[in-house]
Amino acid sequence: MKHIIISLVMLTIALSTIAQDGFYTRQYSDSRLNKTAAKWLKKGSWRNGFVKANPHASVNATDFYLQYQRNPGQWQALFRWLADTDLLAIPAGRHPIEGTQLVASVEDSENGPIEKRASESHYHHIDFQFVVRGTERFGIIDHDSSTPNSKYKPDVLHYDYDLQRTRFYDSTPGEFFIFFPNDWHIAKVNSPLVEDQHIRVIVIKVDYLPADVSDIEH
Repeated sequence: MKHIIISLVMLTIALSTIAQDGFYTRQYSDSRLNKTAAKWLKKGSWRNGFVKANPHASVNATDFYLQYQRNPGQWQALFRWLADTDLLAIPAGRHPIEGTQLVASVEDSENGPIEKRASESHYHHIDFQFVVRGTERFGIIDHDSSTPNSKYKPDVLHYDYDLQRTRFYDSTPGEFFIFFPNDWHIAKVNSPLVEDQHIRVIVIKVDYLPADVSDIEH
């Protein structure tokens, strides 16, 4: 009986931990694929001359690896444009990236209270976001405790979410963020790290191509 009670306690703790952890990004069960993706990310062959920033620790390396393999032209052009462009001097506005249908949105903006910022996700596009001046706070919401509160239109869905289960990250010019369809996020949230909430951020929407993992060599 004692062993049964201990087992039940351990099971309860495990389930509680799982519930606390939540679901914030897609998980891949193929450990070999995950290791290949991590090695690829660290090696940096994807950079195409871009050395101004590194991927934030929250970036899903396996998603990034798979999407890059399926759509190298857009990703190469994106990083080449970032490498070759003076991101502080370029005028705010929309800038086409040569040779692609990509558009870089250069935004001089301001963070705000989280209650005034909408959560979002996208089915057909990936959000590449790089703060080049200031500090922007991002929130990543838990799927298990979130529910859609809008219609999917045109490529965005908004959510009601549990603030207590939201993970927050501060974005500075040394790192960039990538939000894939399973990364439900909140942008331009006030950061407690700085007084000045003004930012300049580069936003580029890359086509999301659903990947058949078996098509990728690893």
